[in-house]
Amino acid sequence: MEISDLISLLGGIALFLFGMGLMGDGLKKVAGSQMELILFRLSGTPLKGLLLGAGVTAVIQSSSATSVMVVGFVNSGMMKTGQALSVIHGALIGTSITGWIICLSYIGGGGGWASLLSTSTIAALFAVVGILLRMTAKKADHKHAGDILLGFTVLMFGLQTMSGAVAPLKDSEPFLALLTTFSHPLVGILVGAAFTAILQSASAAIGILQALSATGAISFSVAYPIILGIAVGASVPVLLSAIGAKADGRRTAFLYLFVELIAALIFAALYYGLDAAVGLGLGGRVMDPFSVAAVNTIFRVLTAVFLMPFNRRFIAAAEKLIRVSESERSENAAFDRLDERFLTHPRLALEQCRLTVDDMADTAIRALDDAMRLVWQYSAEGFAAVERKENLVDEFEDRIGTYLVRLNARELSEKQNEDISKFLHTISDFERISDHAMNVAEVAQKMSENKIRFSGDAEREMKVLASAVDEILTLSVGAFKEEDTERAFAVEPLEERIDELCDEMKLHHVSRLKSGVCTLNQGFPFNDLITNLERVADHCSNIAIAMIELDRNDFDTHGYVINLKELHAHRFDEFYEQYAQKYTL
Repeated sequence: MEISDLISLLGGIALFLFGMGLMGDGLKKVAGSQMELILFRLSGTPLKGLLLGAGVTAVIQSSSATSVMVVGFVNSGMMKTGQALSVIHGALIGTSITGWIICLSYIGGGGGWASLLSTSTIAALFAVVGILLRMTAKKADHKHAGDILLGFTVLMFGLQTMSGAVAPLKDSEPFLALLTTFSHPLVGILVGAAFTAILQSASAAIGILQALSATGAISFSVAYPIILGIAVGASVPVLLSAIGAKADGRRTAFLYLFVELIAALIFAALYYGLDAAVGLGLGGRVMDPFSVAAVNTIFRVLTAVFLMPFNRRFIAAAEKLIRVSESERSENAAFDRLDERFLTHPRLALEQCRLTVDDMADTAIRALDDAMRLVWQYSAEGFAAVERKENLVDEFEDRIGTYLVRLNARELSEKQNEDISKFLHTISDFERISDHAMNVAEVAQKMSENKIRFSGDAEREMKVLASAVDEILTLSVGAFKEEDTERAFAVEPLEERIDELCDEMKLHHVSRLKSGVCTLNQGFPFNDLITNLERVADHCSNIAIAMIELDRNDFDTHGYVINLKELHAHRFDEFYEQYAQKYTL
């Protein structure tokens, strides 16, 4: 093999890997994000997990990528290990689809109409359509479809280059002698595993084996152990992804390796045992790209059929081998959703952010509820509970904000960018609500220490205000969680009524001071509580306005408030009258 042939081979491999990556990325962007959400929502039974794992892998062209996602699902508590193992079995089947796609590159042409099926004709057709879509399409999905076609074109050109570079090897004595050593089961499996571990892709390894088989120099005795080894080597990127994961995530990655290794050993023993006993006569069969794809698919399907019934035993073995540490038991499960493995799948990552922001909102609401109870019945335990929730909300803001900033560096759709803006804007409001809850708790603590109680009228008014604030919190958080813009329009009229209640309460307090019903000592905590509750209502208004403005693609909150109040737009008067009657002093 000449130096120029070696350079051509390496160039062909580079083009093949680039084309496969481009095609896979395009497929992900067109359908992959939706498939990812379906994967973790609908993989409830072993059969569903198997089918979905196969389907998702066929779409995103990588069993390793699917399995890395599954490790993230398990690590974040979204999926059980049993579900994950079924998906992994499906992913192993799905990855064999790539081999059949690659076979299109080896369809031969001829004269007349048959020439339309030649590799060069198919590649040219895909290239023309792909570049037209890439240059002229206005919709992002159409551009990504162009990327798929261009990626496939590059992939086929890379295969052609590889096939041309390795063609002289069929007459090379050293190469044929080397292949003879690969026919040894252990050597072949180790070579296949090492080669795949370096490439980080079973599909790419199979593609290169198909290119070599096109020379006619690869026999079944050489291809079979290499295919088994490729299956084992595909576990390497999954194992690497589990570094730093929790016990369940590490178990899932281990199970990928375990299943592949057990399958390779079983089918190696089965074939070589039968061949020694009865002489199957397959060893000398010359392989081509189609037979390589067929053997790979049969091996993957039989692995799932024979090993899935033993899933529970595999999981039990993984649980004994990998134990849960005490530190893992004490961590907050909500933060596990923000797994860095999801950052390459923006739609999935945003779904996880949404669920985590929902938890943050619920924690902020509970903090304020607990704080207001302290005003009427103080306890040190209650104060500590508010403090814990406030610290937790602070951590939510830090974790979610950091995750969103990292996600924002990815290529995102317009809707995904809007979601990130909404989340970043809103988490600061939830954090400030928890701060005001802590302020309320501190006011309650001082009232308890100084034995201060409000007068009957002051207590009644404070409970009216607290009820109104509780409703605006429930209303704004509910609108946010359900993405209900219509519901968000009801927030600003209630915030207006709360502002009026606060003004009226301050005037009433001055009157009570003049008449001697209330004292200055009562007035300080009374005014502090009014101020904090009013600020909570303001942050609820911010949340609702952010939703409305982002929905209208016009993030101008000040302009919205002026328009809504002055023009009495979108049923403002109707909502306001309802709240004015409901919350009165």
